[in-house]
Amino acid sequence: MERKHSDEKEIHQLRNRFHDLAEKSFQQGIFTFTGFLGLSEQDIFWQEESRISHAGYRLEGGCEAADRVVARFGNPEELGYEVPFPIVCVHIEPVAQKFADALSHRDFLGALMNLGIERSTIGDIKVGESQAYLFCLDSIAGFICENLSQVKHTSVRCSLTENIGEIPREQPLAVGIQVQSLRADAVVAKVYNMSREKSLELFRAGKVYVDGRLCENNSRQLISGETVNARGYGKFVLAGETRETKKGKLAVDVLLYR
Repeated sequence: MERKHSDEKEIHQLRNRFHDLAEKSFQQGIFTFTGFLGLSEQDIFWQEESRISHAGYRLEGGCEAADRVVARFGNPEELGYEVPFPIVCVHIEPVAQKFADALSHRDFLGALMNLGIERSTIGDIKVGESQAYLFCLDSIAGFICENLSQVKHTSVRCSLTENIGEIPREQPLAVGIQVQSLRADAVVAKVYNMSREKSLELFRAGKVYVDGRLCENNSRQLISGETVNARGYGKFVLAGETRETKKGKLAVDVLLYR
């Protein structure tokens, strides 16, 4: 009960934060920014969207198809000027590559959290071979560069970079599936090779998001271009046109990210 009360309090505070930032932008004619928002926080943003859209807004994560994004309030056309998002990229690499551990996303995130910084200051972490590119707020970048010296057992160095062309690009796996319909639970079950009951458990547990919005309606019909995040499994994008097979099923392609 205490945990539920705490969650409700945090949600209420986040809703108020969105409204305060939108109103400040609208009344003072300036741009305002949130910290990085995870999927559950993005869902709350979309719940409030109709009540804060008068200020104008845009979401950006620093890289293409970012999972964690910053919301900016303010309409450049109405304000008459533009302000960039306060997002920078930090390159984290081993001091000595040949002695480096095989480092995962969890390893880098754990090392960052051990510095005592807030999760809202950190965006996506793109991991390559024992190195990573971290998107974060510019206000915390200097602290990270000065204090992050070790990830797991590997000594690392950090530096700001604008050369995002070197960032490892996650290559999705193109998979063709056949389903009776494009019901969200049926597609999730097929993509992740699980039973329909297991798929339903994900929806009941609030672990499925479609384009950043919590999807509680498991019978919702998915459409081409939508991104589905299933927490604990990854995400996929429904791609291309749906085709009907000779047996009456629907054939569709998905781009699968792990």
